[in-house]
Amino acid sequence: MRKANKQLFWWLGALVAGAALGLLKLEWLNGIFSFIATVYTRLFQFLAVPTVALAIMTTLISFGKQRSTRKIFGHTITYTFLTTLVAALVGMGMYLLISPENIPSEVLGTTPAAQGSGTTFYDHVISVIPNNVVQPFLSGNVLSILLIAIAVGLALAYMKESEQKAVLVKGIEGLQELFFTLIKALIWTLPLGILAFSAQLSAQLRGGIILGSLGRYTAVILTGNAIQFFIVLPLFLITRGINPLKVFKAMSPAVMMAFFTKSSAATLPVTLSSAEGRLGVDPKVSRFVLPICTTINMNGCAAFILVSSLFVMQNGGISLGIGAMLLWVVIAVISAIGNAGVPMGCFFLTVSLMTGIGAPVEVMGLVLPIYTIIDMVETAENVWSDSCVCAMTDKDLRA
Repeated sequence: MRKANKQLFWWLGALVAGAALGLLKLEWLNGIFSFIATVYTRLFQFLAVPTVALAIMTTLISFGKQRSTRKIFGHTITYTFLTTLVAALVGMGMYLLISPENIPSEVLGTTPAAQGSGTTFYDHVISVIPNNVVQPFLSGNVLSILLIAIAVGLALAYMKESEQKAVLVKGIEGLQELFFTLIKALIWTLPLGILAFSAQLSAQLRGGIILGSLGRYTAVILTGNAIQFFIVLPLFLITRGINPLKVFKAMSPAVMMAFFTKSSAATLPVTLSSAEGRLGVDPKVSRFVLPICTTINMNGCAAFILVSSLFVMQNGGISLGIGAMLLWVVIAVISAIGNAGVPMGCFFLTVSLMTGIGAPVEVMGLVLPIYTIIDMVETAENVWSDSCVCAMTDKDLRA
């Protein structure tokens, strides 16, 4: 907890310092910040795709280990998928309703009209299907890479136990640990990146245009999370005959800790203790459901991936119809479920997806200074959703 507070202090300090330095509008200083921001953007791109692919593989591989408790696992997966899907759909609805404006193209150094020919649902589907193993990695087609990761993960999950399978799984898990270590190193230096991005954002404010655009984007994220937290998840509980106020009162220590630590994994001991000691969930259910939910039940992440992807694509001039947007809902849900404990996973997932389609990932750099607050809200929502899934699964198994 102390470590998380210290990190939050450094991030907020970098945010304030960067904003102040950007207001000075010193050309030589802005040049330095632009260089640092570019370096961090490239590092995000470098780490994002392999980390996300490996996370999806390891998550799906673990599915094959749960056969002894199929009933609990089936209920958990069903509720996880439904709540995550609704979270993404709510995010899409808020995006269409609030309609964030574009960031001025001269700020991003992009030409939106270049991709403005429109992308149909059919084009998206075809672009995801790989026609060989190597090409998606050479071309950076992230959606194809994710599809390959899903296929490999499921295949390994249901392969018979053998020495060959054990070697493959160990190799994938080892690579995942390697990239997690690299990400931890990047996050340790992240205050410098936040300082640079914050300074850029502050220096580039023009008549409130950028601020208005990012303000609406943030409003979409936070409003969607609020609807999911206070309306959608309680409705799920009510449909199963469970009092949402009783569940929230029992699980509030875990939700509050998640808000301040920004880590579902770090909150897990409190979540387990609250579920068993305060809510009265059967330990056989809580100790199975909650660790799985901490890994795959990412309501807030799904909404962030979808809304951020739509925002970045819009700024890149990519025109999306309702059909294509619904496909991105599915992509966001699958990506969120595969976000197996990756630090800043939602952010990296979005960067990887946008890199693969050539959208301007510089937009994500402008989002980074406000990501800390978004991450706090989303983590609290994720733990609240975990609590709801656990309560519903426990009720179903007692019936």
